[in-house]
Amino acid sequence: MTMTIKLAPEMEQALRLRSAAMGKPASALIREALQAYLSTAAPESPSAYDLGADLFGKHRGPAKLASHRKTLAAEEWDAKRPTNKQAARRS
Repeated sequence: MTMTIKLAPEMEQALRLRSAAMGKPASALIREALQAYLSTAAPESPSAYDLGADLFGKHRGPAKLASHRKTLAAEEWDAKRPTNKQAARRS
């Protein structure tokens, strides 16, 4: 695979100097450095709980939401839609 990376001018100059001093192509030095980096132990991926720990339990809903969900949804819906009197006034 071929990849392109952007280097700061100072880093590019340092790489060219090191490459010439060692008698190796710059690409070989980059591959060796990348291999050394990838051979170190990768950090563990955080769990879904760890990622959302600051959000869980932050907002509270009704205590019996699971058992009364239809009733609570109907109450919310009724509170948001206009009554028949309000609708008649608009027309």
